[in-house]
Amino acid sequence: MQKNQRCFFNIESFAKQENYKTDYNPFEKKLTINNDKTKWIFVLGFQFFSKNKQNHSIKTPLFLENDKIFAPCDEILPYFEKESSKKYFIDTLNQQITFKKPPPSTTKIAPLKQERAGTREVKTIVIDPGHGGKDPGALGKKSKEKDIVLKVALLLQKKLKKEGFNVKLTRDKDVFVQLGERANLANQWDGDLFISLHCNAVDGVQRQRITEGYHFYVLRAPESEEDKAIARRENKVATLYGDGSAKAELSPIEWIKLEAQLEKYKQSSYDYTEELLKSFQGNGKIKQLGGGVGGAGFMVLVGALMPAVLVELGFITHPKDEAYMITAAGQNKLAEMIAKSVIEYKKKVHRYRKTLQH
Repeated sequence: MQKNQRCFFNIESFAKQENYKTDYNPFEKKLTINNDKTKWIFVLGFQFFSKNKQNHSIKTPLFLENDKIFAPCDEILPYFEKESSKKYFIDTLNQQITFKKPPPSTTKIAPLKQERAGTREVKTIVIDPGHGGKDPGALGKKSKEKDIVLKVALLLQKKLKKEGFNVKLTRDKDVFVQLGERANLANQWDGDLFISLHCNAVDGVQRQRITEGYHFYVLRAPESEEDKAIARRENKVATLYGDGSAKAELSPIEWIKLEAQLEKYKQSSYDYTEELLKSFQGNGKIKQLGGGVGGAGFMVLVGALMPAVLVELGFITHPKDEAYMITAAGQNKLAEMIAKSVIEYKKKVHRYRKTLQH
């Protein structure tokens, strides 16, 4: 193995030999590793993991190969070293991880896979203002979701055009567009990035008082019951206002059928989501909900043959979030943060393309 070559190790095998319990949920793509004092949660493809409910970021996400889950040695092993007070060494000759003192482990490592989707230049951005027309979306005390997201979308279009992007909107006025048609339009326009804008909502007076914050979603099997519920609410338009062809929820079999599409575009979707988080964190007046990123079966993302992210700008049912989202200043700031994330994502893709050329 070359000196500068990255390595990966079979994290399940390693954890078991270190006396951790492991559990992998293939539908959620979630790996849980725990013992009496520590609980780790990894989600394949995401550049984040949690340790005892504290979020940590990594540059290289975990991935599945030949039914084994691999993690980057240089980014994950230091956490285990701190946890166990052991020092691990990469034995490149025998392709294994060893301890400073015997007995050595037999945890295999693997060379870095040059696996990355979406390597073409980012030129065409498709913005999808959710709902519209006969579908008002979620309702606040003073506003409708369809109106807020359209205003933010128009501002975002203007800002991105100034930066030289080709920008398309699935709707630029108060009209209804079928969920499936939104992704179809993005494909017809040969989009390089699909951004669907929404406002979140919850039921119940008490929950509405305390539930606030922005959250971003990629198309993947839901990671929690809360994510499932949010996706069902957004998908409800499929049955209330649609032509009857769309569904409110994907079955496990349908998720399996989507795997090829998800595999092709997932890394680029995660890369863009990371830029969204950077742009939003500490800016504006809306807080971050939880870890800021989730996955669920949003029908508007199904069929988009490009990196795609659904952006929940904030909770229209929360007084402060709604008050901010209905102001011109708030809408401009939201558009500004999204525009910045697109610009930074384009730079990231450009840097990656240059590495492939050398």
